[in-house]
Amino acid sequence: MTRGIYQPVRVDVQVRGEVPEAAVPYVAEKVEHVMGLVNQSILSARAVLTMAPDPAMERPARAEASLDVNGTQVRAHAIASEMTGAVDLLEEKLRRNIVHLQDRARTRHRWIGVATEEGWRRGTLPTRREDYFPRAAEDRDVVRRKTFAMAPMSPDEAAYDMEMLGHDFYLFTDRETGREAVVYHDGDARFALRGETVPAAESAPLVEVTGEAPTLSETEAKSRLELSAEPFVFYLDPDDRRGRVLYIRYDGHYGLITAA
Repeated sequence: MTRGIYQPVRVDVQVRGEVPEAAVPYVAEKVEHVMGLVNQSILSARAVLTMAPDPAMERPARAEASLDVNGTQVRAHAIASEMTGAVDLLEEKLRRNIVHLQDRARTRHRWIGVATEEGWRRGTLPTRREDYFPRAAEDRDVVRRKTFAMAPMSPDEAAYDMEMLGHDFYLFTDRETGREAVVYHDGDARFALRGETVPAAESAPLVEVTGEAPTLSETEAKSRLELSAEPFVFYLDPDDRRGRVLYIRYDGHYGLITAA
């Protein structure tokens, strides 16, 4: 594959579970096709294919991809009933994020919404809540803990990073308040914010802002997550008063993101 003056990069494909052998070259081809649209240097490319062993899962096939585009991480993930379908959806999402990245680089305007490749400035946002394995609450453990040192940013910048990383929510430090906040899709084609944050005036039609997060222990956060039926709980740790996000992973276990 050749992209102008940039050198081709091999797609590193990893598999987990009983992934069909033909899916490996298939995902490499799809990711390479998207890489051909990039007008910057790609430093690395990685894809992960996971086939869940749980027969109760309606969509056990999961495909993920990550591109390092000149130092900017662009990611996407998708699930489906079979691996080929997951890879096809992955290509679509990854291509959309690449278009956002390049449009952002050309215009340098504030980023407050996405829609399609043809009209991502219209401010319509997709609802992307994914299914997860229906694991009983008493069987769930926190199997992934991630801690980040977060540079201060505006809610619009956090929303942009959220889309580039292919996430449904994003924990960040608000530049105006110095406190942790979360930006996420509210399920109704808008952004929503939780925490002490000051959105720009031009973002107002797109966001709904709530106040300071509740102070909870990890056990209390788990209980609230189970009772609320929401995809995550944003809360403050009672010891250090720093923001944390507890969420349910695709495998039905918990993940925890904390501010360094």
